[in-house]
Amino acid sequence: MEVNGENRDSRRVIDPRSGFCSSNSIFYSKRKPLPLPPNHSLDATTFISSRAHHGHIAFIDASTGHQFTYQQLWRSVDSVTSSLSNMGIRKGDVILLLSPNSIYFPVVCLSVMSLGAIITTTNPLNTSGEIAKQIADSKPVLAFTTQQLLSKITQASPSLPIILMDTNNNNNNSSSSSTTTTTLDEMMKKEPELSRVTERVNQNDTATLLYSSGTTGPSKGVVSSHKNLIAMVQVVMARFGKEQETRETFICTVPMFHIYGLAVFAMGLLAMGSTIVVLSKFEMHDMLSWIEKFRATFLPLVPPILVAILNNADAIKRKYDLSSLHTVVSGGAPLSKEVTEGFIEKYPNILLEDENFNEALNVLERIKLDGIQLDVLLFNTFLRQACYKIT
Repeated sequence: MEVNGENRDSRRVIDPRSGFCSSNSIFYSKRKPLPLPPNHSLDATTFISSRAHHGHIAFIDASTGHQFTYQQLWRSVDSVTSSLSNMGIRKGDVILLLSPNSIYFPVVCLSVMSLGAIITTTNPLNTSGEIAKQIADSKPVLAFTTQQLLSKITQASPSLPIILMDTNNNNNNSSSSSTTTTTLDEMMKKEPELSRVTERVNQNDTATLLYSSGTTGPSKGVVSSHKNLIAMVQVVMARFGKEQETRETFICTVPMFHIYGLAVFAMGLLAMGSTIVVLSKFEMHDMLSWIEKFRATFLPLVPPILVAILNNADAIKRKYDLSSLHTVVSGGAPLSKEVTEGFIEKYPNILLEDENFNEALNVLERIKLDGIQLDVLLFNTFLRQACYKIT
């Protein structure tokens, strides 16, 4: 047994083999803890944008091929932040985001958080009734959504101001709601204002309010602070840091409204300068085609998709060129031994990593709700990882 520093009440005695601490019933990682930034007055957006990298293309819209450079991304974030400030959005205000995956999804999230406002996302498959419950609980002052999903918000909350995320080419103004105030496209075109009203945002301030799926009861709102998200970005950078200089291309199949998709694709990978190919919805053929077309190197996904790739391996390898793909990362739930061994056999040149992003993040959020210092637990609960490859 060994002592691993002190907390407020007692010294932690941690089993060196298991990492279990009997005094607080927490399992600690044996990995070296990652440091948090010393500046207490720091928001997640500023932390991400300040990371040095050599990336050029931030996002690619898989369906259109439209590319969004890092320069365009951060200018858009500045412009939208200024527009929101001019609309009266202030620190602590809640902003609802209802949208499928989009190259503009991160623009909204990063802009909202840079003001100290709080982003709450919701599943596009939710009914207007489910959305109404989330609105009643989170009390947003503004919503971002697409034309296709507009009616869900107007039915859930007829008076809630709405900003449409569709580009001008796809936006049909004739069907807009009377509560539609402007479009994201128009906001991004405006010049950023350096003299806008700003409030100091601290790492402990709330950044996101995401809701559970409700599989174990009523959907519950989970608070994450800027410190939580900065910590998760640190984890992603530590995990993928060795690929930073090789300009890796990731396929985004995970929904960004979920903490996995939000923390990794809308935040963590941006701090490294990676290129992210965004699929608005999952279709197996489309995903495999985009891997081939954009020469993707990393494919993060969830176990059901991986199982489908395994079960159809022979047909997939005949039809698609996946030679650029060197790593598949499965998260959200653990893989069985049979699935792992089957994938290794069928795809011997692809590294399979089983990483439970969802479990790690849920631990962080649960600890915050229990009032325990979240950053301490996070860096001692580094993502559980198992790597498999046939040489």
